[in-house]
Amino acid sequence: MMIKIPRKTIRDGVVILPLKEYHELRAQAVPTYYLTGKKAEALDRLVEKGLQEHREGKTIKASSLKEALQIYERRQKYQRRIQ
Repeated sequence: MMIKIPRKTIRDGVVILPLKEYHELRAQAVPTYYLTGKKAEALDRLVEKGLQEHREGKTIKASSLKEALQIYERRQKYQRRIQ
């Protein structure tokens, strides 16, 4: 049995997997969601707010989530004291 693969396809790359492995990989893939309407607008506003805070230097720089949460908690305590 001979399989013909166009040259353009070969240049772009080809992966050959057993069918069982292909199905396992597809099952593990993370689905893509496209938001529309109010949910999309709310997410856009949230992202824009985050970008604005980043530009203003209000974001936290940390090497781990644990460190970021500790810094955030310290900032919150400080803000409560000065109010």
